[in-house]
Amino acid sequence: MVNTEPGGEPSNLDIQSVSRVGQILGLFGPRTVELTAAEVAERVGLNRTTAYRYCASMASAGILERGHRKGSFTLGGLVLQLGIHALHRKRVVDIAPAYLEDLARTAGSTAVLSLWGVDRPVVALVHENPTRTVVVTVRPGTQLDLEASQTRVFLAHLTDHQTVERMMEPLPAPQRAELEAAIYTARRTGYYVSKLPDGIYGAAAPVFDEYGICATVALLGSEIGADLSPGSPLLSALTSTAAALGAELAGREGEPNAKLRRAAE
Repeated sequence: MVNTEPGGEPSNLDIQSVSRVGQILGLFGPRTVELTAAEVAERVGLNRTTAYRYCASMASAGILERGHRKGSFTLGGLVLQLGIHALHRKRVVDIAPAYLEDLARTAGSTAVLSLWGVDRPVVALVHENPTRTVVVTVRPGTQLDLEASQTRVFLAHLTDHQTVERMMEPLPAPQRAELEAAIYTARRTGYYVSKLPDGIYGAAAPVFDEYGICATVALLGSEIGADLSPGSPLLSALTSTAAALGAELAGREGEPNAKLRRAAE
């Protein structure tokens, strides 16, 4: 039974419980598939008994399930079911694979589609270039940080300015200034290029539907031999792919794949 205040509203205890469930779910990812109650307690700031009760209750509801390690938990069937449902509500996920395949082949790099998660982009689809001996890639489900080109493109076009401000608030002044400049560049040019460690680059462009930015298309690869200058064939292919995806989402007619090929010539 839900605890309610005299006015019929959920109590602070119920609201806190929902927040805790969200925090626990947020601990899982591509590199964290199982957690024990002790690990949950340490990461969320609960005592072990309370953490175990949360995990056991979530397992009873199908939100979590028992893991392979003794006393561990992993994401449950209900989360899988809801995740699949949420993805299929995003039409861009259904139509993007052919565009990513074409882009990866044209650019000679890994093509990535990302969606906005709770407070940052999450990798949804990845298409690697099969002709490469060495492939730079990222796992689906990865949450991207502030340095990622996809994050900066999203922040440039999100209509929820409170989200942008909340992400910037804890940053030191120099880092905040650098991020603000990056957001301005992404908004002005229509794409953003990030230089990552070990000579890796990431370049991203926005995909818009009728409500605003709904995804980013990105390229990930080695800087060696990559022409990242404005108007280069690589960046033209990237922005053309993002525009073609947006055009199909909007139901406009055209030949997006032909546009992509022409941009790369």
